[in-house]
Amino acid sequence: MAARALGRMKAAAELSVIFLVDIFSIYAVFRLSVFLRESVLPLFYRHFPSVVPEWGIRDLWWIFLVWIFFFYYEGLYTKRFSFWDEVRALWKVAFFSTVSVFTILSVGKLGEEMSRTVIVLMGLLALIFLPFFRMPLKKSLRKTGLLHRRVLILGAGETGRLILKALRKEPNYGYEVLGFVDDDPRKCGGRIDGVKIHRGIDHAATYIKRCNIEDVFIAMPGAGKERLQGLINTLQHKAERILFVPDIFGIAVLGTNLQHFFHEEAFALEMKNNMSNPFNLALKRCFDLAAGSLLLPALAVPMALTALLIRLDSPGPAIFSQERVGRKGRTFRCYKFRTMHADAEERLERLLAGDPGAKAKWEKRWKLDDDPRVTGIGRFLRTTSLDELPQIMNVLAGDMSLVGPRPVTREEIDIHYRENAELCFSVPPGITGLWQVSGRSNTSYDYRITLDSWYVRNWNLWLDFVILLKTVRIVIKKEGAY
Repeated sequence: MAARALGRMKAAAELSVIFLVDIFSIYAVFRLSVFLRESVLPLFYRHFPSVVPEWGIRDLWWIFLVWIFFFYYEGLYTKRFSFWDEVRALWKVAFFSTVSVFTILSVGKLGEEMSRTVIVLMGLLALIFLPFFRMPLKKSLRKTGLLHRRVLILGAGETGRLILKALRKEPNYGYEVLGFVDDDPRKCGGRIDGVKIHRGIDHAATYIKRCNIEDVFIAMPGAGKERLQGLINTLQHKAERILFVPDIFGIAVLGTNLQHFFHEEAFALEMKNNMSNPFNLALKRCFDLAAGSLLLPALAVPMALTALLIRLDSPGPAIFSQERVGRKGRTFRCYKFRTMHADAEERLERLLAGDPGAKAKWEKRWKLDDDPRVTGIGRFLRTTSLDELPQIMNVLAGDMSLVGPRPVTREEIDIHYRENAELCFSVPPGITGLWQVSGRSNTSYDYRITLDSWYVRNWNLWLDFVILLKTVRIVIKKEGAY
């Protein structure tokens, strides 16, 4: 009882700190918006009067209530999110709060009491400042031991290993795995990545009580229906949450819904094919056109300078094009900055003929760590991924997307993709993609195909946006560059 009381006090302290930071974030965004409206915008736009009403918290307290309501509505005080899911939830708070405040101002005819410009600025600034304040705070709290949930994993097989790996890759959840429990005597007493394996699934309730376990992951795909059902029903009232991990990997997970059938006590996982919806394809295309139209003028000068450097570095054209496979198997000319010498193919043939090790790497990855074909400026362009900038023209032409599977040759599809080809190329290939933000050249070819398949199954516009942000970070840090 004392442990549970202590746990409740800890949870209340965690919630209080986060709540206060959210209040501070809203207030900071409000004051900054007022400052921009009063002191900055009138300098650039003469229609904004420099003399404005005094906006005080006592008059506008209800705006804070609206924002806090949507924090709660989005589950930001009751649920646990991965990093990017929490950022998305915060952005939804900013959007819905802005729309709601606008609605209240219009219905209540309060336009003279509050500047609509301030409301818009609050919504825009919140997209940056809410994650900026909240995410580092939660990271700091986790370092002090707060925001952790004590976890026990039932099953020390491959599924259990995958769950441990997944939880460690998502520290924003705050899961702290204290141990495994398994019935196999050969595993008991051992460790998986430093986490001890205990014996006796039937003693799980004792471990939960002794170690004050809060969440239990059941990762026992071979246990059988009756035993799994008995474990879930028995442990459901011993821990705060039971998370059952089915032995199904690689299927769509983003946007998956649970359909339950009350009378039969059954449920089904609903997985939608987002790419079969013409509206989603049109939405993705509109996003590409909008972003590409903004990027092309901004990158025109850097691209021109890059082309000049390529011509000065080695003879040959600045732009290299190659036939690649696009959506539904249609071929197109894919443009890149030239990074290789004019006699690149001859150099490759000589290397592979005289170096069996290089040949094995080439057949496995279709890339070489020390490629003799690459020019001096070409190595820099590849390291920074600037060689792919001309593909913006492919995006505007509709042959490619900003985010998508890798653009590959027909030969690569015949050798490696096989049954995955139809799925992967049901969407346009992308300048960047899930493989680039998951290790880039450090990943095996088969793993890249797996990532491309996962991307298509799980596509939504937010996923594209997250991949673009991660790509910027990885290019700056040169992670997995070749």
